Amino acid sequence: MNTKMIFLDIDGTLTEPGKNAPPASAQEAVGRARARGHKVLLCSGRNRGMLSPLLQYGFDGFAGSAGGYIEYGGQVVYDCPMTAEQQRRVLAGFRDSGVFCTVECLDRTYTDDGFKDFLRGQRHGSSELLRWREQLENSLGILPLASYQGEPVYKLVFMCPEREQLRDLESAFGEEFSFCIQDTNQFGLTNGELINKKFDKGAAIRRLSDHTGIPIADTIAFGDSMNDLEMIQTAGLGICMANGSGTLRLAADEVCPSVSEDGLYNAFSCHGLM
Repeated sequence: MNTKMIFLDIDGTLTEPGKNAPPASAQEAVGRARARGHKVLLCSGRNRGMLSPLLQYGFDGFAGSAGGYIEYGGQVVYDCPMTAEQQRRVLAGFRDSGVFCTVECLDRTYTDDGFKDFLRGQRHGSSELLRWREQLENSLGILPLASYQGEPVYKLVFMCPEREQLRDLESAFGEEFSFCIQDTNQFGLTNGELINKKFDKGAAIRRLSDHTGIPIADTIAFGDSMNDLEMIQTAGLGICMANGSGTLRLAADEVCPSVSEDGLYNAFSCHGLM
């Protein structure tokens, strides 16, 4: 078998969302695949700081910030934060729009406390979302936006009560940035990511293919949400988790069991990677 380069999304694919420990079956699958000579990398929307706790489980590299920062074999392959002018305009635009956002830098992440204030003022289901949000911030070390010191920004995660709130932002920044809209969540809120058009997870696969010499045809990608779409479409084989977005499942070449049902182990075994 040719050497394969395997790309794993984290939240909802390698781990339960917001967690920093893969199930034992996934750890075994990754270790056995690498022992056979395959290359296994993280390919995540998380920045370097948020994905770093997972590096202890053994990976050949990672693409963080949705492809905006890439390391392979301990070397930086790609590094593309917003320019200072983009950063100024984007942060001011989101602040003035009333859309809640999380600002992701290389090693630190900052979230808008106004979002939690908004949730506290809602009646239907918001208490559950508030608890989830606070647990997520604690587990991933997310800081209050008030403590942001102006370091370079790679991407934003946003959430708003009404899809219409994004229209002016899309008009202002749509030429430079993609608005990756996830499926509207169970609480009726629209969430997504603002990602520089210079990169995405699919472009990360192409960059690492060029860097390593491993052909695109020998790449395999696993994901679960719409920010994995370009990765799933670019890889030689794109696999969506059963717990993933319905739209992504339709776009994928295959669907494997969910992260809670040893999905990665099953898929690695099915394709002879172990």
